[in-house]
Amino acid sequence: MSKRGYVDIVSNKTNAVLYTGVTSDLKKRIWEHRESMIEGFTKKYNVKKLVYYEVFDSITAAITREKQIKGWIRNKKIALIDSSNREWNDLYEKII
Repeated sequence: MSKRGYVDIVSNKTNAVLYTGVTSDLKKRIWEHRESMIEGFTKKYNVKKLVYYEVFDSITAAITREKQIKGWIRNKKIALIDSSNREWNDLYEKII
C-alpha cells in the first residue's frame, strides 16, 4: 500500500514569498513551518501560512506534481492559489 502525499504552497504574512513543498504528513509539516522548526528558506523568510494544498493517493504522484508547480512562473502559482483560496486565508485550521 502506498503512502498518501500532499503538495503544499506556503507563504509569509504579506504573501510576498511562495514556497512549494511535498510531504506525507501535511499537518505535521505545516506545524513545523509555523513553529520555525525547519532550517533554510522557510525559516529565513518566515513562511508559515498554508495557502494551498492538494492531496494524492501516493507520495510519488505528489512529488511529480510538486516538480510541475515548482517549474511554473509566480503568476501561474498565484492563479492556482486564487482558484481555491481567493482571500489567501491560512488553511491550517482546515486540516487540523
